Amino acid sequence: MDMVKAAKELLLQDRVDIFLGYRKLDGHQIPHGFTKAHVDDLDQLEISLNRYPLEKIACDLAQKDPTLKIGILTRDCSQRALNLLYIWDQLNPENIETLTVNCCPSSLSTHGDCSYLKPKTTGEYKKAHGIDYNDSPKDFMAEHDSQDRLSRWMYEFQKCIKCYGCRNVCPVCFCKECSLEHPNLVEPGVLPPEVPIFHLIRATHMAGRCIDCGLCEDACPAHIPLRMLYREVNDAVFDIFGYVPGDHIEKSPFSIIGKTVELTPAPMDV
Repeated sequence: MDMVKAAKELLLQDRVDIFLGYRKLDGHQIPHGFTKAHVDDLDQLEISLNRYPLEKIACDLAQKDPTLKIGILTRDCSQRALNLLYIWDQLNPENIETLTVNCCPSSLSTHGDCSYLKPKTTGEYKKAHGIDYNDSPKDFMAEHDSQDRLSRWMYEFQKCIKCYGCRNVCPVCFCKECSLEHPNLVEPGVLPPEVPIFHLIRATHMAGRCIDCGLCEDACPAHIPLRMLYREVNDAVFDIFGYVPGDHIEKSPFSIIGKTVELTPAPMDV
């Protein structure tokens, strides 16, 4: 079905109160909330080549009005984010309607044409001293000893300007109090942040939560290979718990509810 027609039906049939998508403004495709009162604006609905975390906007709207019914233009990575946000009670799936764009190939999907997963070009200096964007965590571990791995990550982390772009763009960062702003962990007003504390704190919080959308790496002005870092911690979560964030709507191993722990970690090879 035509995307514009489908979005209009959601609004006109009162299935949603607002539809989150993209429209062009001053030559740029940006997020926009379409409403029934201005339903003809949907004629300007576009499927943006640029990606924004529409799910994060939905979370902000839901916090202000938990009864709000929200429609969202979604990609594969967006659906993984929504699944995780449902698990963590940040969004109510009964209040969400999605229109899906076929775009994102990933380990969870074998189709699509999203450009963000095309191999990046890694400069020769970065290959020699830092980390190749296109390395996998397992290849990186196999090809470099522990001291070399530490040296390469330190090279990447020392470029950080603490802009918080990685956190701010992340669709699954929703903590009301962020550890990256805690003065006992990350000293305010200090640039660059203490290496590597800032990124190790964030990587710890991404374990079992990162849905591998790549928005953090796209947003990073210092070109730090953040996707690989979070893939490393997610690999550890998978090896121990067999859990893939956002794959299905299933409880995370880190969202333990109740008086007893039912999850049993797998034995680790030593």
